[in-house]
Amino acid sequence: MIEQVHTIVVGAGVVGLAIARAEAMAGREVLILETATHFGTGTSSRNSEVLHAGIFNPPGSLKTRLCVSGRRALYRYCAERGIQHRRCGKLLVATNEEELRLLGEYATRAEANGLSGEEALVRLSPDGARELEPELRCLAALLSPVTGIVDSHQLMLSLLGDAEAHGAVIAYRCPVTAALASHIGFRVTTGGSPPMEVHCARLINAAGLGAPDLARHIAPYDPLRIPKQHLVKGSYFTLSGRSPFSRPIYPTQHGGFWIHATVDLAGQLKFGPDAEEVDALDYSVDPARAVGFYAAIRKYWPDLPDGSLQPGYAGIRPKLHALAESFKDFVIEGPQRHGIAGLVQLFGIESPGLTACLAIADYVQRL
Repeated sequence: MIEQVHTIVVGAGVVGLAIARAEAMAGREVLILETATHFGTGTSSRNSEVLHAGIFNPPGSLKTRLCVSGRRALYRYCAERGIQHRRCGKLLVATNEEELRLLGEYATRAEANGLSGEEALVRLSPDGARELEPELRCLAALLSPVTGIVDSHQLMLSLLGDAEAHGAVIAYRCPVTAALASHIGFRVTTGGSPPMEVHCARLINAAGLGAPDLARHIAPYDPLRIPKQHLVKGSYFTLSGRSPFSRPIYPTQHGGFWIHATVDLAGQLKFGPDAEEVDALDYSVDPARAVGFYAAIRKYWPDLPDGSLQPGYAGIRPKLHALAESFKDFVIEGPQRHGIAGLVQLFGIESPGLTACLAIADYVQRL
């Protein structure tokens, strides 16, 4: 039974594993505590597996900065480790006049976010877009050449392997029930079988959907600092039959459904996610939601056959704003913000968290 370690990382999603890897490779003794029976069972394994370029979020935001640097680092890491991925590019498409205007805003924002040179967006005419994707219909498109897709399970397995190779230990079915800070570190108590008490110098809350609840059990952390979390469910439907596309297709975000298409590494085309605020974790997919999917997809793929969409899977995103509210950034708090030495809290780590995982780990190290 481990009774004392240098660092405890709570949460074994892609971000928690990246942080644990960085801590272990820095020579620290690391314990990863995970409530589930396996790593990456939450948001990390229920997403589009897209490596984002860094287009959509405001310049200077944490989401943008960590996405851009994280994407560059992740491509290098996947190449070095032989993790399946593909830099396939992505098309942002406009299907009406308002979306054409928004497409121009995306191009301006991408440049402000540092996407230049080989990373820069390329404007395409309808014919230019159809040369890349013959079944696509649009008024114009932007090609993001550095967007890609990745096998998120392989990625998490590699991150965990690196951490363990440097001495990290992971404990499953091990929920944290309380943590008490003192001048010598933290006394962390867990549930599970058997319960245990572990002392550590550094405590990192990377519990994803469970981060706000965990923060309430860390004393003397001020609960008024915990941002309100909105559970936003996104459902995915898969296409039965051959995929008409070879790269992700993202319609321009403008009201209603914003259903993009992504081809995974096995060639399976999936559509989603949509977005609905929920009160509890529920990963079932309502087949009736396909009606909205058909209407949204046919704006850019009018030949989508009737009856071709099958319920796939769903994910829950820990958003810090309601769907009707404006942008809110990642919240990553270190001692400089909350005053508790050795404690880092991560809230609202949704997209582009997968893309940014290595950069988030570096950022946490600096805190």
